[in-house]
Amino acid sequence: MNVAQLLVKCLENEGVEYIFGVPGEENIDLMDALVDSEIEFIVTRHETSAAFMAGTYGRLTGKPGVCLATLGPGATNLLTGVANANMDHCPLIAITGQAGLNRQHKISHQYYDLVDIFEPVTKWNAQIKTGEIVPEVVRKAYQLAIQEKPGATHIDLPEDVAGMEVDESPLPVTGHTLSVAKDDVIEQAASLISKADHPLILAGNGVTRGQATEDLLKFVTQTNIPVVHSFMGKGGISWKNELSLLTAGISGKDYITCGFQQADLVITIGMDMAETPPENWNPEAATPVLHIDTEEAEIDSHYPVALNVVGDIGESLRKLLNVIPEQDSDDNWFSPIRKSALEELESFKEDDHFPVKPQKIIYDLRDVLKDEDIAISDVGAHKMWMARMYHTVHPNTCLISNGLASMGVAVPGAIAAKLVHPDRNVVAVCGDGSFQMTGAELETAVRLNLPIIILLWRDDGYGLIEWHQLKKFERPSHISFGNPDFVKLAESYGFEAMRIEKTAELKPGLEKAISLNKPVLIDCQVDYRENMKLTEMLRDINCEGGV
Repeated sequence: MNVAQLLVKCLENEGVEYIFGVPGEENIDLMDALVDSEIEFIVTRHETSAAFMAGTYGRLTGKPGVCLATLGPGATNLLTGVANANMDHCPLIAITGQAGLNRQHKISHQYYDLVDIFEPVTKWNAQIKTGEIVPEVVRKAYQLAIQEKPGATHIDLPEDVAGMEVDESPLPVTGHTLSVAKDDVIEQAASLISKADHPLILAGNGVTRGQATEDLLKFVTQTNIPVVHSFMGKGGISWKNELSLLTAGISGKDYITCGFQQADLVITIGMDMAETPPENWNPEAATPVLHIDTEEAEIDSHYPVALNVVGDIGESLRKLLNVIPEQDSDDNWFSPIRKSALEELESFKEDDHFPVKPQKIIYDLRDVLKDEDIAISDVGAHKMWMARMYHTVHPNTCLISNGLASMGVAVPGAIAAKLVHPDRNVVAVCGDGSFQMTGAELETAVRLNLPIIILLWRDDGYGLIEWHQLKKFERPSHISFGNPDFVKLAESYGFEAMRIEKTAELKPGLEKAISLNKPVLIDCQVDYRENMKLTEMLRDINCEGGV
């Protein structure tokens, strides 16, 4: 058995189902070893897409997604998706081929030190210099990738080492546990909550990662504390629950801002600062924070921590429930906020303006998809609209990357999501800018026969950047570009495709796309004049006047 074959056996031992990637000359031993493996190798059209797929797989399953590239440009292409997963706390293992040890001491074709390059964007990474260490390296890479907080690890395999003979076996897989908050800390937390008149919960992605959504629901039901979600914390509790204040995250004033202004204690649960910067919701740093998470809080001047409750999130909430008495409901201070936010979306139910307004696209999409279906938002102006207005019942049913927030994530992410959940409808919500960055993966979806739906918001420019430019300078700068005929492009890849010509066609088009049970692209022209209209409307919100 050679080193490449041992590496594959170690991955099999860890339960790896898929490897996403692009083969190359320096990883041919590994590619050959996969021919006889139970692991399915999925050829992608770009290495960044492979890492996006692996990251989405990791986010949805809690198990590391695995991606592969060769050395040089293959590895550097992979880097963006690896960094994206690491900052979003999605477990991932990246594997790169590498130049042989015999030429790493000098300038050599396509050679860069990949351990150095990947070090800033991974939790841990290492090069395999001898075959005997493969079981340890794979076990450590897997274990560190899933440990809180999850993230990316990297294994670099030189081509000459890959073919060396070795006599080793995979190591046993061991579980891991989280620490539990001490009882005296729980008592202090309960005291802080009991003394607050208007406590407010900010739920982040850690609630979902820690499988603590049921514990959160029990906690808020007993305490009657309202919950705001970060972009990545959507579904912590259902948007239909009267204690849900929906989603925060857009910078500047919004309906939800009024809730933060009235709160005298913010209880952050499983929330990372990359998800929702504290300056957005605590601009004066005047509201104390009760931090409940698996790690102590990051230091931030707008995040004045009154107490860290560190340990398993679900267990912390269960222990708090045992010491906090049931609270009487006092929704007068937050129910108008929820009502205003929901009424905004409802007001676009019958809107027939064309090009289609963002609010109407989201209303129809939410109306058509079931609670368990998955919408994956790419990065752009549509992301801000999806974050504000696409409301969820369950966690991980609206996936938004808000750490690195790399454009191009939605189409590869939808492919991975459909592999994980073949029984659910999966929709990639893309702008025309982000779609073109990884649009070649349409071929991958067709090849794998995955009936994903791509809902393309077309505005012929970088809409989010224009939005920021108009807010600051009142004029756009270099944000326009040309587009192909997306319907013809999608059809050339083997997709069904349709173009929305009037707003009344959108909902029937979405319903038809679902019924076809095949890959479908919907080209929908969007009216992003609504961006600045929203900015102006939010400026006029009067929190003191009851929103």
